[in-house]
Amino acid sequence: MKSNEASLQKKLLPRHISFMAMGGVIGTGIFKGSSETISIAGPAVILTYVLAGLLLLVVMGAIAEMATVYPNRNMKDFIREAFGERLSFIVGWLYCFMWLTVCVIEVLAAGSFLQYWLPDVPLWLLSLASGALIIGINMMSVGGYGETEFWLAGIKIAMIIIFIILGSSLIFGLLPMSEATPYLHNFTDYGGFLPRGWAPIFSALLVVMFSYGGSELIGLTLTETQDAEKVLPKVVKSFILRVILFYTLPILIICGLIPWNQLNEHTSPFVQVLAATGLKGADHIMNFILITAVLSAANSGIYGATRMLHSMASQGEAPRSLAKTSVKGVPINSLKLCAVVLVIGSLLAYFAQDGLFRLLMAVPGFVVILVWISICMSQLKLRKSYPKEPTFKVWGFPYITVVTLVCLTVIAVSFLFDVQNRISIGTCLAVLLMLTIWSFVKFKKKN
Repeated sequence: MKSNEASLQKKLLPRHISFMAMGGVIGTGIFKGSSETISIAGPAVILTYVLAGLLLLVVMGAIAEMATVYPNRNMKDFIREAFGERLSFIVGWLYCFMWLTVCVIEVLAAGSFLQYWLPDVPLWLLSLASGALIIGINMMSVGGYGETEFWLAGIKIAMIIIFIILGSSLIFGLLPMSEATPYLHNFTDYGGFLPRGWAPIFSALLVVMFSYGGSELIGLTLTETQDAEKVLPKVVKSFILRVILFYTLPILIICGLIPWNQLNEHTSPFVQVLAATGLKGADHIMNFILITAVLSAANSGIYGATRMLHSMASQGEAPRSLAKTSVKGVPINSLKLCAVVLVIGSLLAYFAQDGLFRLLMAVPGFVVILVWISICMSQLKLRKSYPKEPTFKVWGFPYITVVTLVCLTVIAVSFLFDVQNRISIGTCLAVLLMLTIWSFVKFKKKN
């Protein structure tokens, strides 16, 4: 199967990798999910985003470190090197399950935003059309895909920068406002900065983990990146700061302009803030940005799922046919499988539109934690047996990695007792159990 692996083309540039990872992170979680996290913890939810960002920093650092030691390998290969094919098999399929769930969430979100302009068209049909567009983009060569994602992600990043500038001007009275209170009164009124205490800061972590999930996507770009062991550490150093800023600053602005308990859960808080400016057509501009954002996130999701499926098929952990690539270097059969899942996911909206987002969003949040735990464990296990000295090292090893691992484990266990997400977490555990049993059956002859 080495020929299939080699047929993946090394045409991703550093700017492609950085923006692809940003594209996976900045999507429904921030533009739509932020209203939910704010309603849970109030302005103090900013601490949740910072805490998750610090955990993410260590995970990304671990990936970059291992990439400098094991060139031409991806994230799953590191797990395989550390713990063998069984755990690699389980994590690989879990990761595919996560990304396919994310893609369904994003195309459903795209469909719901399109309904703002096309209210008479059913959600499932608009979602199906969005899914078809994403599959079409992923059929291009990896260079063309990377360039498309660069511009899609660039649009929403530019929008967030404009939002930060406009919002700051409104808060400090540099621009007139139609409704919201200027300055910082909303951080002290309505119960203060911690209106519900400290506990909700941790309760909001599941949605925040869903939001940040996708950052580790760069761990799958390694086999299609030129000089990955040199490029990745530089990307990580700049990327993590951008992620935290692109989440924390907008959340601070939203909470500063609109009382945390007056956010409309059915409307993006970004739309509500722009409406406060009184700018004509602001709602249509924001809706276009929202559609671009979620399509970009879905685009990154399909990339992550197809490359993981290709990697697993190349190593005999998935059906061999999924390793087949097109003349453009695209894992074509893996892409076809993803297309089937998107069709099924879009049709779900026909039967269960209400509550579907909440049900689905908890799934990737929980799986992301499990994947991050696996990455940290792999780094701890492999550090002593590296074949060469890494050119990039995680700071404060092993203490920082151990603290991160403990925090992620505590968060994962706490979600098992979360009543609100019982169905979602139960689904994840059922999939995990099925994969575990499958791995013992599949690899029993080798052990």
